[in-house]
Amino acid sequence: MSIFIPSTPQALAGQVAALCQSRPSVTVVAVDGADCARPVELARLIGSAVVALDRPSAVASLHDYVRPASLRFEFGHEDTLSYRTMWFDYEALDREVITSARTRRTWLPRLWDEATDRSARSTREPVHERHVIIVAGPMLLGRGLDFDISVRLDMSEAALRRHTPSADLWTIDAVLEHQATVTEPIDLEVRYDHPARPAVCTHLGR
Repeated sequence: MSIFIPSTPQALAGQVAALCQSRPSVTVVAVDGADCARPVELARLIGSAVVALDRPSAVASLHDYVRPASLRFEFGHEDTLSYRTMWFDYEALDREVITSARTRRTWLPRLWDEATDRSARSTREPVHERHVIIVAGPMLLGRGLDFDISVRLDMSEAALRRHTPSADLWTIDAVLEHQATVTEPIDLEVRYDHPARPAVCTHLGR
């Protein structure tokens, strides 16, 4: 039976940072969560905790790897299948962040500007030997991306509906449907209905 331990965002961030310490080289962490869970905010907390342990860190937001609007909206502005399969460029994220950080020791912080629907024209940044890169966004797991540590922020459907802006409620079914398909092991499973009071189940070593 899974045991969930009450925590805080700061303690959760510290727990993830401590896990990174067991990995001496470049470490890539996934923080998978619906937009309303604000996974980027937790990723930044993790990054700060990593820096406090004397390692460099960086945060990559999945929303900086969206596809152009012409592809995202090809089947309408509220198509759940498109949101699951076409909205975000997971292949580019793998190529420019995850794989590049390990093999080329560089990474690209932003590929596409979602607001302007133009290339972000971002400059590649160096990756140091002990760098920790935290990738944050929805539906990251279950796509064959090679993360060293995975964190999933789970919200019930009721919580998703409470926290999601009305204009984005249509994305909830897509998030839940994708989550149901994920079979890969998750290192830290987090109950996140109340983000200020997460509960954490650790699955390391399963």
